[in-house]
Amino acid sequence: MDANLGSNAWMSEQDRSLSDTFARERGRLRGFIRSRVPDPGDVEDILQDVFYELVEAARLLKPIEQVGAWLFRVARNRITDRFRKKTTESIGEIDEDGPSLDDLLPSPGGSPEAVYARRLLLEELDAALDELPEAQRSVFIAHELEGRSFKDIADDTGVGINTLLARKRYAVLYLRRRLQAIHDDFFNT
Repeated sequence: MDANLGSNAWMSEQDRSLSDTFARERGRLRGFIRSRVPDPGDVEDILQDVFYELVEAARLLKPIEQVGAWLFRVARNRITDRFRKKTTESIGEIDEDGPSLDDLLPSPGGSPEAVYARRLLLEELDAALDELPEAQRSVFIAHELEGRSFKDIADDTGVGINTLLARKRYAVLYLRRRLQAIHDDFFNT
């Protein structure tokens, strides 16, 4: 019986600690997410996902040394995940002087073969994004998927605008080359 009382007291203390963390970090975290995600509904969904992960980590007894930094890292990852899922809706043109993503992808309402090809190409885009160096990937995602300006990215990262432009350009060139080759292979066979 004493073991149950000790366990309940520990759980109660853990719940209190999680509630304190939630109250302390919620405003800053919501502001961070809101500055990167335009849809208020998505902001709340991501915020809930982040705190759900905190609760899960606590329940599984995963040690978290700096909770604030951990929460922001999880939020950044959830934002990236959400925008990757919405790639077809929000990526738009890869570059003004080259084919847009929609030009490279078959119509979503086309034949079963076209739907298959579109899915295959989107999977390749996701894989290609993962292959980019972190600096190129982060600026591409921030600018193209999150819709952030280069000035905002520069302010947040401390990296100069010209450097960000160059990194994005390299990312665009790689993604275009990678997707174009796959597109050509698929439609020329």
